[in-house]
Amino acid sequence: MAELRPSVAPGPAAPPAPGPSAPPAFASLFPPGLHAIYGECRRLYPDQPNPLQVTAIVKYWLGGPDPLDYVSMYRNMGSPSANIPEHWHYISFGLSDLYGDSRVHEFTGTDGPSGFGFELTFRLKRETGESAPPTWPAELMQGLARYVFQSENTFCSGDHVSWHSPLDNSESRIQHMLLTEDPQMQPVQTPFGVVTFLQIVGVCTEELHSAQQWNGQGILELLRTVPVAGGPWLITDMRRGETIFEIDPHLQQERVDKGIETDGSNLSGVSAKCAWDDLSRPPEDDEDSRSICIGTQPRRLSGKDTEQIRETLRRGLEINSKPVLPPINTQRQNGLTHDRPPSRKDSLESDSSTALVPHELIRTRQLESVHLKFNQESGGRLLHGRHFTYKSITGDMAITFVSTGVEGAFATEEHPYAAHGPWLQILLTEEFVEKMLEDLEDLTSPEEFKLPREYSWPEKKLKVSILPDVVFDSPLH
Repeated sequence: MAELRPSVAPGPAAPPAPGPSAPPAFASLFPPGLHAIYGECRRLYPDQPNPLQVTAIVKYWLGGPDPLDYVSMYRNMGSPSANIPEHWHYISFGLSDLYGDSRVHEFTGTDGPSGFGFELTFRLKRETGESAPPTWPAELMQGLARYVFQSENTFCSGDHVSWHSPLDNSESRIQHMLLTEDPQMQPVQTPFGVVTFLQIVGVCTEELHSAQQWNGQGILELLRTVPVAGGPWLITDMRRGETIFEIDPHLQQERVDKGIETDGSNLSGVSAKCAWDDLSRPPEDDEDSRSICIGTQPRRLSGKDTEQIRETLRRGLEINSKPVLPPINTQRQNGLTHDRPPSRKDSLESDSSTALVPHELIRTRQLESVHLKFNQESGGRLLHGRHFTYKSITGDMAITFVSTGVEGAFATEEHPYAAHGPWLQILLTEEFVEKMLEDLEDLTSPEEFKLPREYSWPEKKLKVSILPDVVFDSPLH
């Protein structure tokens, strides 16, 4: 629950951020991390020292439901000469470390990220006659923050968020989001690390699908070139009734199609509703790990499996470089995963990620026949010698597609289906990928078919089922 009130942010003449000699009352009223972000806000809005704020009545660190302590709302006059309309600018406080006393985030030094390393912003076009900013964007930001805190997955520029509902609960076509760097706010060095600012950009379903097929950055660049769809500062207009493809049907779609053909998708993996079955052994054979064990407890991804998949996703799909899967014996170094603090879970970890048996005792095994299961939205491309991973959000398992150009995979041309515990790798030749894409073409128009739907390639002993979400939400999965 939140309330709307004027900000207590210090004005331009406020004293400097509290240091070791600062009075305790000042330090508690203006925590250093909070003060540092306020400084960046004052740089942009020196004439608005006390903006309206939506503030959590019960702070997250006191057991409240809202992770963001505050969302400040500023009036940005834009720049008519540059096709930048007047708009409301929302800025969050709480994904970064505001306090430095471990009440929310663990302090790990000044050189790395502060908390999750970023705060969210949002730019909403101001409607004619609107005297105060709508407060629904603050709840939208709280929703994204709850996802980050609960999953401990962080966002990056170019990421997309499938929301499947008008962002303001109206009848708007703006029902999903892309994320990018805020065009005005600069990274802030706080006493507890660095904070960057990621801007939420509202998009239509067709634009989201294009970002999934190509990449988020490409669609963001197209949106920047269309003033009514965002313009240079990517301002969201909830009244926008046309997609960029309807505004400029030929040019925009041609650029997307060319980008997909040239670049493929820059996604290296997604969290998805997915599962797999080994059809080459009878269901009652439980000597080795399987992905789906109906009525029994499946073995889980080991820490080393999780680390390798995490590295696969972190590397991304690097154009003009040879894709490599990390070795199976990848080790953590000093408990750290790159610049993440040891207390943070990465996007592929969960509370149940501890292996039921030691990693070394799970042998990699070859499978003769495989059945893959995905929900309707799960999709990806395997082109240009790259790899793609689906990590289940409903169970502790993963599926990685690899091509013959990927080194370090345990699936080979001789044994194209291989499993290490509940992690399945499938090696697909370029020729077979093209055939699969042809056969799965109707997935690009999901409204035209009913679920469930099954595809089969008997000569490859491979079957793929597209199932309703409810199947994956079942306790059996």
